[in-house]
Amino acid sequence: MINTSKTKKITTAILSISFGLFLAGSAQAHCDTPNGPVIPEAKAALEKGDITPILKWVKKENEAEIRVAFAKAVAVRGKSKEARELADQYFLETLVRVHRAGEGAPYSGIKDEAIDPIIVMADKALANGSADEMARMISSHMTGVIREKFARVLEASKNKDKSVEAGREFVDAYVTYVHYVEGVHTVIASSGSHAHAAPAPVADAHKNH
Repeated sequence: MINTSKTKKITTAILSISFGLFLAGSAQAHCDTPNGPVIPEAKAALEKGDITPILKWVKKENEAEIRVAFAKAVAVRGKSKEARELADQYFLETLVRVHRAGEGAPYSGIKDEAIDPIIVMADKALANGSADEMARMISSHMTGVIREKFARVLEASKNKDKSVEAGREFVDAYVTYVHYVEGVHTVIASSGSHAHAAPAPVADAHKNH
């Protein structure tokens, strides 16, 4: 039987790879969208007049600012439809801005953009209470990419000394392959927040070599 602790570590590593390899920054924008986790909770909090559920999205040192913004929004949103819309927008923008600042990320407004499929998958996994299917899909994809890059460099190595051009093709394939594997390892070894995503292995990584 597979050790439960080891299985959890492998699953965690695979999930980390998903964000490092496929997001490389899109996760930072996740909280900027109406369909992300922050805004729906904020809207529900405004309707209920209870700020408690959304304070988790900001650092303790920023809590006072959010409480003030929430109180102002709640105080005026009942006056008219227009007042409610303006008050809600003011609070949502304040909350998202402060949340992202707490993660060291820039804020450029709330964006009505589609969420990256891998983020949708991650949220769905949480809703379902299991990461198994997501981990399987990500692991399968990553394995396929590594095998493809490995096969390319292995094939190129057969002719690397026959000509300068062939040698350069080998180097190109080799550096791309090594940088990708190195990037995978970096993501597994890192434990930073979503605002500091680990470098993603990319096909053109050799250009920066």
